[in-house]
Amino acid sequence: MEDKLRIKVTIGDRVYPLTIKSEGEEEGVRKAVKKINDLIKKFEENYEVRDKQDVLAMCALQFASLQEVRSIYNVQDSEKIESKLKQLNAVLDAHL
Repeated sequence: MEDKLRIKVTIGDRVYPLTIKSEGEEEGVRKAVKKINDLIKKFEENYEVRDKQDVLAMCALQFASLQEVRSIYNVQDSEKIESKLKQLNAVLDAHL
């Protein structure tokens, strides 16, 4: 049975205990926490923010929208790749 790790992370001055599957996952979680905290700091420095909840909502929106944009580009890239592969296959079929 795989051992689980218990870690604590701090996001926006609050501590959250987490249980994760592996050390590799821990590295990913800690990198994500750092990105979130860096973005919180950026928002607090550049915008007049009344409540930490507002900052966290802006962070969530930024990360979610970035994920959606990446998803859109991945679909477009996949369609282009599929089209090119079909063209290449047609060329190969014509020469075989």
